[in-house]
Amino acid sequence: MKQLYQKTVCFALLLLLGNVALMAQGTVSGKVTDEHDGSVLPGVTVVVKNSALGTQTDETGKYSLSNVPAGATLVFSFVGKLVKEVPVGTESVVNVTLADNSKELSEVVVIGYGTQKKQELTGSITSISSKDFQQGNIQSPEQLIVGKVAGVSITSNNGQPGSGSTIRIRGGASLNASNDPLIVIDGVPLSGSSLSGAPNPLSLINPNDIETFTVLKDASATAIYGSRASNGVILITTKKGQSGTPVVNFNSQLAVSKIIKTVDALSADEFRTYVETNGTDAQKALLGSAKTDWQDEIYRTGISTDNNLSISGALKSMPYRVSLGYLLQNGILITDKMQRPSASINISPRFFNKHLKIDLNLKGAQTKSHFANQGAIINAVQFDPTQAVMDESSPFGGYFEWVTKDDAGKATLNPNAPRNPVALIRQQDNNGTVNRSFGNAQFDYKFHFLPDLHANLNLGYDISKGSGTTFVPEYAAQNFTTKGQNNKYLQKVNNKVAEFYLSYAKDLKSIKSNVSATAGYGYYNNATKNYFYPNFSANGEIVEGSQPKFEYDIPENTLISYYGRLIYTFDDKYILAGSIRTDGSSRFSPENRWGVFPSVALTWRINREDFLKPVSALTDLKLRLSYGITGNQDGIANYSYLGIYSVSSNASQYQFGNTFYNMTAPAAYDQNIKWEQTATANAGLDFGFFNNRLSGSLDVYYKKTKNLLNTVPIPIGSNFSNQILTNVGNIENKGVEFAVNGTPIATGKLSWNVGFNVTYNNNKITNLTAVSDPEFAGNQTGGITGGTGQSIQIHSVNYNTFSYYVFKQVYDQDGKPLEGVYADLNGDGAINQKDQYRYKSPFPKVMLGFNTQLTYDKWSLSTILRANIGNYMYNNVASNFGVRRNILNPNNILGNSTTDIYNTNFFNNRYQSDYYVQNASFLRMDNVGIGYNAGRVLGNRMNLRINATCQNVFVVTKYKGLDPEINGGIDYNLYPRPRTFVLGLNLDF
Repeated sequence: MKQLYQKTVCFALLLLLGNVALMAQGTVSGKVTDEHDGSVLPGVTVVVKNSALGTQTDETGKYSLSNVPAGATLVFSFVGKLVKEVPVGTESVVNVTLADNSKELSEVVVIGYGTQKKQELTGSITSISSKDFQQGNIQSPEQLIVGKVAGVSITSNNGQPGSGSTIRIRGGASLNASNDPLIVIDGVPLSGSSLSGAPNPLSLINPNDIETFTVLKDASATAIYGSRASNGVILITTKKGQSGTPVVNFNSQLAVSKIIKTVDALSADEFRTYVETNGTDAQKALLGSAKTDWQDEIYRTGISTDNNLSISGALKSMPYRVSLGYLLQNGILITDKMQRPSASINISPRFFNKHLKIDLNLKGAQTKSHFANQGAIINAVQFDPTQAVMDESSPFGGYFEWVTKDDAGKATLNPNAPRNPVALIRQQDNNGTVNRSFGNAQFDYKFHFLPDLHANLNLGYDISKGSGTTFVPEYAAQNFTTKGQNNKYLQKVNNKVAEFYLSYAKDLKSIKSNVSATAGYGYYNNATKNYFYPNFSANGEIVEGSQPKFEYDIPENTLISYYGRLIYTFDDKYILAGSIRTDGSSRFSPENRWGVFPSVALTWRINREDFLKPVSALTDLKLRLSYGITGNQDGIANYSYLGIYSVSSNASQYQFGNTFYNMTAPAAYDQNIKWEQTATANAGLDFGFFNNRLSGSLDVYYKKTKNLLNTVPIPIGSNFSNQILTNVGNIENKGVEFAVNGTPIATGKLSWNVGFNVTYNNNKITNLTAVSDPEFAGNQTGGITGGTGQSIQIHSVNYNTFSYYVFKQVYDQDGKPLEGVYADLNGDGAINQKDQYRYKSPFPKVMLGFNTQLTYDKWSLSTILRANIGNYMYNNVASNFGVRRNILNPNNILGNSTTDIYNTNFFNNRYQSDYYVQNASFLRMDNVGIGYNAGRVLGNRMNLRINATCQNVFVVTKYKGLDPEINGGIDYNLYPRPRTFVLGLNLDF
């Protein structure tokens, strides 16, 4: 027993001594170098695995850690390098070499008809991957990259469910044609045409299926797309399957949207006081007894949900991905709703020992929308707040409406009065359904006898069908004269794509060269079938005069293209790229059908030069120079070069004998009309430090667009109208873009990423007429509400496009505007149109974007802010309703006013005053979010991530209207953008 006791004590002592030895702590130091060239690596993160103990290497690559447990493992990590784990053992000095993360340093970027290493790009290209997308309740793909790309402006059109955005890359290059970029999804170019029944064509694409956005900005990058590329190109690639164990992903979001600001209209008490103080006895008698906030009556809290399930993996050697999605979004305008089920299938089989690669992409979606009557938005601003919503005696479905009585005392609907806002919505049933499917089959064959040569065949399609009905009951005031409404519409779209190209890439190591060449052919056909229906009353009767002459029409256009590109690299330092494309479009006459669009670019990778190799901190430094020509044919009618004859109305007939005949008259047209052309020069500098821990780019560009589609006067005496659409005019865009991304902190569990971009752009019209005419003020545009045919903007030579064209307001000594008093700018003693001047622009001179993410352990915090500087807005709400005449209406009605009436006290509308052109510069926090990665849960069977996001957090602006960010620069009847709170979870199985 004694011996057993002694042995036990000895064993316990040995065990204790062993544990003490294992827990012994000491100092470990060493040096970290680059495995490739042996250079030292400053800023490397060194941590003890599974602990918070850590440090960083200094400028000489050295580190030192105290209190390191014996037997611990050190983890070395650095941006652009592979993570390395090294057991310490009993060593006190641990030197480490880190290898390049080849995936990161060799990251490829999608370009037109191919890919290119990021560090070898010759064009101005920005690629955003899914990990950097905007977070939150995203319904439309373009919202994923808002504020992320220098030179790109993405403005949400409004707060309607599924509403799209206006995208501008380096400013607008056209006056009358489209300024939208070409969007290509997995090799299928979208036509860009609107779809009946859908608020936005892109809303039929599930953002959860998207992997990357690549924005091509300069002509070197876009010229390969020829006549459709003047406004830039956006390449979208969707998620694909990966080899390995199948992965199931499910994510779900619940969103709550609330209106954060309404138009400042008079309250019921303010309105009653104003009428009782300033109105006549007859006007006072019209006051009601209610206190109705009409804007509060038409808005609600919108509840939305978005659910997505995907399965990805591989069957033997065939990667696949299948996804299903369902979005239900309720708008903040009562009854407004959109549903979108969607599905996506991608399979990528490989044959003949991987010499033949096939990518099959198929996507489909359906949107079912109930559209609320948005006319209620502006009516809620101007409707009398002392009237109740309902009136039991009303023949208009029980809703209060303004009526007038004839001499016999019979009440009829007042035609000059606004309609009850709630009735406008509740008494209209507007439903639209759109089915859309698009996809492609892409075959890439690597020749057995020449593996460097590939043949690529791309067959794609984009088809959709949009239909809908709008029903208004016979008794509703909004369609009382036509006895209600029961109208329908139908549209079918069928777009086809066929492309074939050869690509060749070869390393010529003996002469330090690399050659990449592409040559191809493209066929693109876009056809739309629009059905015409008469207007029907609620009971199904055809409204007189609405019977269409044709059952349908099929506008169609075809584009045939030949294109080629050559990229030559010498000594991994000097890159020369050139491309050319020739397009033939059926939109133009045979004499003007073909156009040629070339580009050339040069890149110098300066950091590869011998004199910079000793600078270990420098990862990337390259200079890019490019020039090219692109075209724009979108927004141009399919048959503009053909003569059109119109039939006169019954009021204009010619008599032959006893019979009257309608006459036909030719419309003015230009048989030589063709696409607009934009020449772009770009100089760029890309840089990266500390293995791209700090990286960015600087670009300077100049764009000149000629052959603008412009409306010009026709000489007096012709038999045509006084204007014709033709190719006349030039626009210049000059700008600077700067973007920088960095990781200031990357230590153990803590990391901090920051991104910032700034863009300066200024456009100017340099020509508008075929013959110089100093008396020609310009082409007026920018129609506003109020009066008849009034415009507030103008296109004039030597000014910004869409400049405001107004009178200069005169103010009294207290700073109040004097009604109808304007400055005599030309000094002729009279105030007339010659005193109007060009004042400000709706487009910002400077755009800023900032994003950041802070991660600690399992928690993350992120936010995105944007700012526009130098943009102005015309407040058409204030100019139309902020006058006494709107309240004290002589038409036997009372109408509300905005609170701006207290500032102006105008009696009549003064639409052309520059008082209503207001500074709309702003700072907006798009979103702020917090996330938690719970890791493996439920018995280690799945990974759980939880996030909470707030969108449209705040806006700082001097603008007096509802929202300072409105495309076009005219504020009227805007569907407000809500503040949205989102709670989401993501599960990986």
